[in-house]
Amino acid sequence: MSEVITTEKAQAIEYQNAILPHVSRTFALTIPYLPDSLENVVGNSYLLCRIADTIEDDPALTIDQKTEFLQLFSEVVAGEKKPELLPELVSPHLSDWTLEAERDLVANTPVIIGITHNCTPNQRVIIERCISIMSSGMARFCETKQLEKLEHLNDYCYYVAGVVGELLTDLFCDFSDTISRSRDKLFTLSVSFGKGLQMVNILKDVWVDASRGVSWLPASLFQRSGKTSRGKTLDPVLNVPEMRKLIALTYEHLSKALQYSVAIPTKEVGIRRFLLTTLGMAVLTLRRINKKPNFDRNDRVKITRKQVSATTFITNNVVRFNFLVESLFRTLTKGLPTPPNKTD
Repeated sequence: MSEVITTEKAQAIEYQNAILPHVSRTFALTIPYLPDSLENVVGNSYLLCRIADTIEDDPALTIDQKTEFLQLFSEVVAGEKKPELLPELVSPHLSDWTLEAERDLVANTPVIIGITHNCTPNQRVIIERCISIMSSGMARFCETKQLEKLEHLNDYCYYVAGVVGELLTDLFCDFSDTISRSRDKLFTLSVSFGKGLQMVNILKDVWVDASRGVSWLPASLFQRSGKTSRGKTLDPVLNVPEMRKLIALTYEHLSKALQYSVAIPTKEVGIRRFLLTTLGMAVLTLRRINKKPNFDRNDRVKITRKQVSATTFITNNVVRFNFLVESLFRTLTKGLPTPPNKTD
């Protein structure tokens, strides 16, 4: 019997590792940097978040369906409902707008949940907290087609990403007694790590979101100058001065993400590589957005494979040295707009 369980677990992890690069090239690159005992749980946590994100994003799902499915998903993760229920109810309603890899991920929810439920008790509590907060937060914003105020953006980014920063911190603290001694400081900074990455994605993907009639940017950034024949898709016109303000806010979060990363002990090379490589790619993307704040396609601000390779190479060489990491961050962010109370 134990051999069967071991084989099933190995096959589940094989699927998890295989699907990851199809739903996130960035995290498929950086998650393997983590120590073995963290790699599987962080990879699993990311895929759980991606399932929730898939439910949130599909434009064919009604508000009531999204609310119901997100609540069900939270209960599945907590072990209160059977994992098979989610794909049975959700998969038939997903549209072609959802990527094939994301549909496959939802269909294999029981496989991913099987890994989740084989995590340690502490890890399960951490994961369940994250998914519960994320799912309820996403449900709260289900009716939103465009955020109205900056504080709404701040709240949204917490629910979908800031809480993931908290999850990472708790997993790192569970892994290392040394890290856990700095938990309070790390827990606060980790929210900005998540929010900073999310805001970069929101800025980068503004046109992708607009194509399904949604904008996560405050309404002041847009003029509704047109709609598709279906009347669903916003035609945003980016307001450059307001865009710069959001770039400045994103930069502020990424600066705290840097503080978070260098607060991890230098001996934890794998964790630092994971954090700093991810942060480096976010900074490079933000630089491209800042150069073309009125870009009209998201591929115009995506970083190149060469830049990804360079980020990986440089990070590997400076990861153990905080002064080099901080110096590199200052160099890469030079010229980015800063909040009113800050200077370069």
